[in-house]
Amino acid sequence: MNSMIRGGTRWKRFAVVMVPSVAATAAIGVALSQGALAASFSVSGQSFKVAADSLDGKGFVQYGAVDSGKTGNHPVAVVGMKSATINNLCQSVVVPVPVFGDVSMKLSAGADKSAPVEAKTLYIDADDMKADATFKNIDIGVAAGDAKKGPGIHQGDKADPNAFAQQADSVHFENVQQRAWATTAGTFKLSGLKMKVQKGKHECY
Repeated sequence: MNSMIRGGTRWKRFAVVMVPSVAATAAIGVALSQGALAASFSVSGQSFKVAADSLDGKGFVQYGAVDSGKTGNHPVAVVGMKSATINNLCQSVVVPVPVFGDVSMKLSAGADKSAPVEAKTLYIDADDMKADATFKNIDIGVAAGDAKKGPGIHQGDKADPNAFAQQADSVHFENVQQRAWATTAGTFKLSGLKMKVQKGKHECY
């Protein structure tokens, strides 16, 4: 994946306060990393879907932001994790092609529980999330700039350091479904990676 320039966050135009069980599910890795992505990039005009059986993470932080992209601004919940392991990861995007119709690209990895997907310094921006979530030592309402349990505010996000955020020592999610606009990670280890391109809509959920 090529790195691009990412627009900044306009916190005054968007302030998000999400319950932990919803906001935390944004922390799901996307199997498009080549090992290291630039910290800043512009989002494309399309969102993508991500699903996973489970995720275990260490060092969690969540705050609100606005992603700038080709189709305007998208309010999102930005979640950062110092590290995460993901079981049975699926990521899909449907691209409308003139005359030809819809084309789907689906990637999967970590289907074997003994070899899950592994990510470090993971950030993901999502606007729709569902999961069952369990937190250890969570702090709700901490100032974003004072959230030290996770990796902190993502470089390039112009979030208000005094605005609402939440953090936890560790998190566990099950039955994850989310719609995201962007993700970055320091590293991704994708065991059993598979990719399939098909005509029509073939999504993770």
